[in-house]
Amino acid sequence: MTAELTLGAEEELHLVDRDSRTLSASAPQLLSRLPAESFSAELQRSTVETNTEVVTSLSGLREEIVRLRRQLIEVAEAEGLGVAAVGTAARSAHGEDFELTATGRFGRMQDQYRLLVDEQLICGTQVHVGVSDRDLAVEIAQRVNRDLPILLALSASSPYWNEQDTGYASMRTMIWGRWPTTGSLPPLASAEAYDELLADLVRTGVIADAKMAYFDVRPSSHAPTLELRVCDASPIVDDAVLVAGIFRALVREAEQEIERGAPFVPVSGPLHRAATWQAARNGLAGTLLTPVVHPEPVPAADAVRALVARLRPQLEDLGDYQEVAELAESTLARGSSADRQRAAFAERGQLDDVMDLVVEETHGPPSGKPPHVPALRSYPARAGDEAIGLGARPRAVYEDVIGHIRDLDAHQVADLERRRDEWAEREGLIVAVKGETSRFDVDLVPRVVNAHEWSMLRDGLEQRARALEAFLEDVYGEARVVRDGIVAESDVVGCPGWRDDGRRLPRSAVRAPVMGFDLVRDARGEWRVLEDNLRNPSGVAFAVAAREMLDEVMPDLPRPVGLVDPRASLPLLGETLRRCLPADATGAIVLLASGPSSLSWYEHQRLAAEAGLVLVGGEDLVVRDGRVVLASDGTPVDAVYDRLDEELGELRTSDGHLVGKEIIDVAAAGGVLLANAPGNGVADDKATYRVVPELIGYYLDESPLLDSVPTYRTDDETERRHVLDRVDELVTKPVDGHGGHGVLIGPLASAAEIAERRRAIREDTHGWVAQETVSLSSHPTFDGPSLQPRRVDLRIFVHVTGTGPGDVRALPVGLTRVAGPGSLIVNSSQGGGAKDTWIITD
Repeated sequence: MTAELTLGAEEELHLVDRDSRTLSASAPQLLSRLPAESFSAELQRSTVETNTEVVTSLSGLREEIVRLRRQLIEVAEAEGLGVAAVGTAARSAHGEDFELTATGRFGRMQDQYRLLVDEQLICGTQVHVGVSDRDLAVEIAQRVNRDLPILLALSASSPYWNEQDTGYASMRTMIWGRWPTTGSLPPLASAEAYDELLADLVRTGVIADAKMAYFDVRPSSHAPTLELRVCDASPIVDDAVLVAGIFRALVREAEQEIERGAPFVPVSGPLHRAATWQAARNGLAGTLLTPVVHPEPVPAADAVRALVARLRPQLEDLGDYQEVAELAESTLARGSSADRQRAAFAERGQLDDVMDLVVEETHGPPSGKPPHVPALRSYPARAGDEAIGLGARPRAVYEDVIGHIRDLDAHQVADLERRRDEWAEREGLIVAVKGETSRFDVDLVPRVVNAHEWSMLRDGLEQRARALEAFLEDVYGEARVVRDGIVAESDVVGCPGWRDDGRRLPRSAVRAPVMGFDLVRDARGEWRVLEDNLRNPSGVAFAVAAREMLDEVMPDLPRPVGLVDPRASLPLLGETLRRCLPADATGAIVLLASGPSSLSWYEHQRLAAEAGLVLVGGEDLVVRDGRVVLASDGTPVDAVYDRLDEELGELRTSDGHLVGKEIIDVAAAGGVLLANAPGNGVADDKATYRVVPELIGYYLDESPLLDSVPTYRTDDETERRHVLDRVDELVTKPVDGHGGHGVLIGPLASAAEIAERRRAIREDTHGWVAQETVSLSSHPTFDGPSLQPRRVDLRIFVHVTGTGPGDVRALPVGLTRVAGPGSLIVNSSQGGGAKDTWIITD
């Protein structure tokens, strides 16, 4: 009862028009010029299937796959076509692509399965391992089933469908799973039982013939082999060879277990389905489930390495261990095809680039193109690092920067940091934290936001700013949003950011001329808005200072084409505030600050100087004859940009005079513009954050361009129960908190902290919100002479002069904030630092 353990493969390959980068229904023409024993038609006319000869080694399989690809590529290129070995093509949703191969069998399938057939623009790679004893094949198929999700993750190459990112690494798996006979084999005792199952399925009419038994692993319908069917097609040949090597070792392991009578303990159906879904969702970029009875999530790389280590005895018996181990590390280093496709799209936001990449990789060398820049071997790469890929290789947009920095030795890094600190002291770049001043720390490795990302962020934030300004205008006016049931009045008037004075201001007043938005990227590279800031968002001057520091300390660091100079944004504040005033306004615009004790005193001085504002404190303003004027010379004030650390209405002069209350009275009469207005906190309240997507739809009749983080309110009984059950998994925050204070990150909290947070939520159900934990992206940051990943977020500023499309402007200047070692909290008041943010525009 010994399996032959030979190897073979069938590859399904897309045909791509090289000019339009769309699928081409040209298979019949190409197949007429190719040998029928090695090339055949598939369901769709845009797909060709290749069938290798039977071989005995991985090198032989590689040679066969390359040989057949080259034959097909040669014929295709003569017709202006390319070949793409991927699960789905990024451009594949055009009506002309849905052309069925003209056979009676395929015609019947289309008649019976309808849309399911039309959507089968998917390609997989089937691996065959020789097992001629069909009873043995059926038993092995059931035993290897538990490990198949790892093989799926290694092959994942279908993130795009209908010209959209699906969020999955293998959308092909989700589409393929719609067939009635996919998934795991049920418990079967013999080949006879398997054949009876197929006969029953055919007799029901649900499938037409035994070939439609599309199980993840099955005895082949046409060869004496066990056939693996779970994997996407792989553009790089060596990824397919790796899968074949592991699968053959799994077959050998299962055979040995059977020979020694080891009991078979299957993973339950729902758990295996969950593991398959997880692999299709994440590929190699997240966690996979361990292949045991009670699975646990582990990083994908750990799962792959553990599987190779477990199979080492079988791989050594087959003479494959060294090759498989090296192929596994190479695949983990470059990531899955899904990862590479998304990286290609992120460069310019063009699906054409994705199509060019997969064709280039399919046509290219079997091991893939060598990287341009060597790996940073000492860097602990992680999924979600913005600059360094999983193989510790710099991403394309960072190659020049990392290439420059990696050559620095410990003495050079120390010298650069000394010069940086001297610059900060000379320029007065300090912050006040808990009553003490400290230097504002800026790391020397810049963060890059490329042109495509900036375009996406700009459009999404400008949309969000319009909706929030419309909300403020409405909620302090007619309150249509309350009347129409979008928000409850108790949620608005009862929130900590509400101020009755907001109702007194003129309806025409712009309430939040300066907005700030905190964004994060998750492990998959997706941007989300984490918080809205409409009271007194700070940081723009610190972002400018970070660039000035880097320009002086590291002038030879390579700068990309299209890099924006953030200094150009500082004067725009004055322009924006002036546009919020009547055309005939000629008075002063002042920046009202709390003085040198303020956390952002450096910024207040810098903004006032560069934006043409008068920097004042409470003692510098008086109200006279219904106008706010400068106490020094009586100059009328047309606008007050409020950057106080306290509420304006509570501002007193040294003799106790409530000058802030008087200023609000003048604003209520239309005598001065308040930017940003009292009561703006109702729009950036953490409870209101939850409904911002609805506000965008309500006021703008648009869908949100940027996602928020899923958020729960603890004053809702159903959601509170959910939060209390998951405090250890969620991030809980006080609704009126700021600066990272009061934030508890459940996965990092102690049992005592979790218990205390549950108690606090039960005692004050209105005082908290909870959010799903986002695995913030990381960025290489100097820790002494070495680079270490640190979590980062991004604050972007939007200027607002109204609610129309032309009344908002996202500034191409960003403040990247960096968390301390091991922390997820990036706020400077919690020990974080910053980076220079390189925003690139076309």
